[in-house]
Amino acid sequence: MESAGKKPRRPRCSFPPEFKAEIVGLCRRGDRSIGQVAKAFELTQAAVRDWVKQAKVDAGGRNGLTSSEPEELAASRRENRRLREDVGVLERATALFAKETR
Repeated sequence: MESAGKKPRRPRCSFPPEFKAEIVGLCRRGDRSIGQVAKAFELTQAAVRDWVKQAKVDAGGRNGLTSSEPEELAASRRENRRLREDVGVLERATALFAKETR
């Protein structure tokens, strides 16, 4: 069932960082609004707005996670999980050796 008045969703696209930086630069110059820039490049306003916000975070002008931090956080969590598993194995091995020496 299609709803009247709703636009179909666009397929999800990824853009290179250089392109995003160029779009953010156009928005920051102030001669065009985010909506105008988005329309000119056939982008969604939400995407352009998010890129501008993220650029402010990366520059230190706004609180939040910088672009590299989510990747670092995921890597740290993976390593933490692996280390916890290693500790579990060592604890079980220690318990097994303790039983054998009694």
